[in-house]
Amino acid sequence: MLTSLSLIFLVGLVMGAICQKLKLPRIIGMLLTGIVLGPYVLDFLDPSILSISADLRKMALIIILIKAGLSLDLKDLKKAGRSAILMSFIPASCEIISYILLAPVILGINHVEAAVMGAVLAAVSPAVVVPRMVMLIEKHYGTDKAIPQMILSGASCDDIFVIVLFTTFLNVAQGGRANVMDFVNIPVSIILGIILGIVTGLGLYLFFEISYARKHTVRNSMKVIIVLGFSFLLIAIESWLEGKVSVSGLLAVVAMACTLKFKCVPAVSARLSEKFGKLWLAAEVILFVLVGAAVDIRYTLKAGLPALLMILAALVFRAAGVLLCTVKTNLTWKERLFCVIAYLPKATVQAAIGSVPLAAGLACGQIVLSVAVLAIIVTAPLGAIGIDCTYKRLLKEDKTH
Repeated sequence: MLTSLSLIFLVGLVMGAICQKLKLPRIIGMLLTGIVLGPYVLDFLDPSILSISADLRKMALIIILIKAGLSLDLKDLKKAGRSAILMSFIPASCEIISYILLAPVILGINHVEAAVMGAVLAAVSPAVVVPRMVMLIEKHYGTDKAIPQMILSGASCDDIFVIVLFTTFLNVAQGGRANVMDFVNIPVSIILGIILGIVTGLGLYLFFEISYARKHTVRNSMKVIIVLGFSFLLIAIESWLEGKVSVSGLLAVVAMACTLKFKCVPAVSARLSEKFGKLWLAAEVILFVLVGAAVDIRYTLKAGLPALLMILAALVFRAAGVLLCTVKTNLTWKERLFCVIAYLPKATVQAAIGSVPLAAGLACGQIVLSVAVLAIIVTAPLGAIGIDCTYKRLLKEDKTH
């Protein structure tokens, strides 16, 4: 395992640095590292690492979500309002509709199988989007209109919506029926996640304040460990309550961090944000290398041109959905174009559930996995490069900060 960790960090960082020199996002080098070192090419990674890959990826995602919550300004988030809510389900819905309409024609599968494929492919990747939106918030690009905040919050809810739909469509494809409660659970999961996060954040704030009042000051480094521990607990609560009550653990983490930022002294929240930013340097490498390791490049070769055509057609529908969310807003066409670009990347969810239909024995399992792998390879770099290369041209820098 130690050899594998060494390879993940060292090769991942080197490849990331090479891509940076070539004016490409670091993520591309890390994804390539995972693909090459993973079990489907050189097979240099220990099976024990791969067996806990999903948990390690989730831990890395938690770190950047805490950083995101500590960077969010609730006043700015209110500016996004309606658009942030719409971004959490309309673009994904448009993409799923595109698969239901076009996949039977392009890929030769039935409409139920197309719905399953659409649910696998429709989620935006928070792993790619969130760190970039945090960077834009820190650099004050687009923050006067709360554009990065809108994208960040929408991307966080988007995954919940899509995963619930995927579970429902998978059940139908296996001969079951769509359960109305599955759809009811979407808003319930979001609301309960936010409430749980706020309560946890208030509890942590009071603990830090009481410790300070009693002259038992908790060091910032210790606060990081405590916040991280409670974040892991929030994610665990989601799994404990699975099948009983739907709670979004990831949203709870963001809500907890937002509450801490709102209640704590600005200097304290800024210091915590800085420390989680440093943790992200290591977590980023683990996250994207292991996402790459989950990609079976063999399926990409089998997917072929029809799969690529389907992915591109679906992205057009997705873009239309994003533009629909920005109707009657004060965003310029440049800013709306940036929102479209920011909603392109796919990686995390596709790597996690792309193989589930195949494992469930569905006839469409092989083609769903093939398209999911190809989507990661095409859209993750495309979205990352698009965001990194266009934000200065498409967004205005808020110089009032």
